[in-house]
Amino acid sequence: MKAIVVTKQANPVAPNIILQSDWPEPAPPKPGSVTIRTICSAFNHMDLWVGRGVPGLKLDYPRVSGCDGCGEVLAVGECVDQSWVGKRVIYNAAIIVPDRAMPTDPPASTMCPNYELIGEHRFGAHAEQFTCPVENLATIGDDADPIEAAAFGLCALTAYSMMVTKGKLCPGQSVLITGIGGGVATSALAIAKHMGCTVAVTSRHQWKLDKAKDLGADHMILDEGQDWSRDLRGWTNKRGIDMAVDSVGKAAHLFCIKSLARGGAYVTPGCTTGPDATTDLARIFWNQLRILGSTMGSNDEFKEVVALFNAGALKPVVDKVFKPDECKQAYERLEAGEQFGKIVVDWR
Repeated sequence: MKAIVVTKQANPVAPNIILQSDWPEPAPPKPGSVTIRTICSAFNHMDLWVGRGVPGLKLDYPRVSGCDGCGEVLAVGECVDQSWVGKRVIYNAAIIVPDRAMPTDPPASTMCPNYELIGEHRFGAHAEQFTCPVENLATIGDDADPIEAAAFGLCALTAYSMMVTKGKLCPGQSVLITGIGGGVATSALAIAKHMGCTVAVTSRHQWKLDKAKDLGADHMILDEGQDWSRDLRGWTNKRGIDMAVDSVGKAAHLFCIKSLARGGAYVTPGCTTGPDATTDLARIFWNQLRILGSTMGSNDEFKEVVALFNAGALKPVVDKVFKPDECKQAYERLEAGEQFGKIVVDWR
């Protein structure tokens, strides 16, 4: 079968990408799993990490990434109902790794799941077929656009889990989204607007701010390295914002903290400019701020957010669609950070 293959670990990634026509088909699905025929697959920043290498994780090459995809169930393993065959699905790439059980361990009351990723630890959707645990699937309508469906899953789940489940965002609150343009940031904008929130966005590019305005953003900040927290406090009549959604990291963290209202939440799913941020502990304790890290989400959260997609309440932003033989160009666009929304491969 055809597959988009990362031939070796290197930086930049794009020169090491090929479309291989004789990649082995996946083995028959194991109990509890299914085989999926890929209709469309979509890129995440994780595809670049797979190409560059993930710190602390040993990956063998060549390999196939792809944390997002839409497809049709071809076959099921033992203990999976045959009614899944023929269903059009998308999937949650996060697979929970069971925790150890030691006699001296305390209760796991506050422990979060440990995840492995389809498309990172396991071969993913950038191929004509792949396998997935059935519990990670969610069905979509036969009339759903497979390009949009492929672009929806992981980013929408990440945004939903950190904003709604962990951050406890309420309708009508104010939200800041830094670095608008990526899949998680545009998903966060869609979720915030669905909940009736007012939204401020930042970007280093005016054209991205203009696109965000078209999608409903209420306040745009051109980030040229200045402290824009005063701008946000002025926009909120000195009250501050209720939630800062920040995947920029080091370059934006302190400004986010200074922008928050009392009791506000700083939620982060990543740190593209680095993890070693300067913060303000006095503001954090005095204003009773919440600092929340978030990675992906559970299968229940996935089904909740997919229900909003199926109802037409949420829709992903698609940047550009490529064919499989244009895979190198797709990686080049992702690596250059030129996209606004998701990059998709159409396998039809």
